[in-house]
Amino acid sequence: MSARSCGIDFGTSNSTVAIADASGARLLPLEGEHRTLPSAVFWESDGAAPEFGRAAIAAYVRGDDGRLMRGLKSTLGSSLINDKTRVGNRAISFKDLLARFFGHMKLRLDAQTGGGITSVVLGRPVHFVDDDAQGDANAQSVLEDIARATGFTDIAFQYEPIAAALQYEAGISREELVLIVDIGGGTSDFSIVRVSPDRAKLADRQADILANDGIRVGGTDFDRILNLSDVMPHLGYLTPTGGGKGVMPRHYFLDLATWHRINMLYTGHTMTDLKALRHVADRPELIDRMIKVVTARSGHSLAMAVEEAKIALSEAEVARIALSQFTGGPNPLATRLRFDETVAVPVSRITSTLETLLVQAGLQAGD
Repeated sequence: MSARSCGIDFGTSNSTVAIADASGARLLPLEGEHRTLPSAVFWESDGAAPEFGRAAIAAYVRGDDGRLMRGLKSTLGSSLINDKTRVGNRAISFKDLLARFFGHMKLRLDAQTGGGITSVVLGRPVHFVDDDAQGDANAQSVLEDIARATGFTDIAFQYEPIAAALQYEAGISREELVLIVDIGGGTSDFSIVRVSPDRAKLADRQADILANDGIRVGGTDFDRILNLSDVMPHLGYLTPTGGGKGVMPRHYFLDLATWHRINMLYTGHTMTDLKALRHVADRPELIDRMIKVVTARSGHSLAMAVEEAKIALSEAEVARIALSQFTGGPNPLATRLRFDETVAVPVSRITSTLETLLVQAGLQAGD
């Protein structure tokens, strides 16, 4: 029996595709033997077909002439979704960029199943957008439009933590009340669900979902915070101008520290601005480093170095950030203590959301 339906988890950092047939559900390899595909696209400057996933990152790292796009899912629900960015010799909207990546996953699905699958369940965060029901609905609508454009006709959505709960339920032998925590690249999602082997046989599980909630805080937010606190000051972030009368505009550094906005800096207008600001900055040598990064289009490589340091800090008390290769400046030493202090606000938001979830479910932490 051939597969008739599939599931797609289009993530901020990584994506997966699964099919269900007579032998059960399984993930498909999307790049070689890898069952995960980094959510990345590399556009060659000469107009050649784009690269996806690990191949996209490899093309960028080896210095191919083009542009790397990562964290594209973060544009869903944002004002950027219909904006255009220049790739090669033309401008393309972020929605079209998302569609290209999604279309690549559909091609990989068709290649391994013979095609013909038109039913899909798409994973989605509990909230694409915080405290904005219309923005959330718009984000889902955009994703549905993209899926339909690639050939899917029967499209359903499932909250990502609920999907995780159903997977967990398949391996238990008694009833349990579980808290599912899904902290991804762009969002953190939570569900409290009652699961059991008997309940797994029910068609309607709505009564078993005691609470759902989520916020637009994820791993890339922690990358940005570490970047702004430990790296961007070495490139001129918050540097005084005019003998202390002003300060460097922040938006250039915010863009460089935010995965899906890095490419917005690679314009002639930005370079003109930075060169002009260098002349009024109290420490022009720092702005020279910023100019060097933007000129070489090293923003994503810098972001990868910051991400590596963030991951290292999950186990170590200190981590060096490999900055000098991009700027010629120092390699900053990040510490766990300082990192914990700088991420206190988003961590507090996650904790607060969990507390609200318990109230929604009528539970206490010890239940």
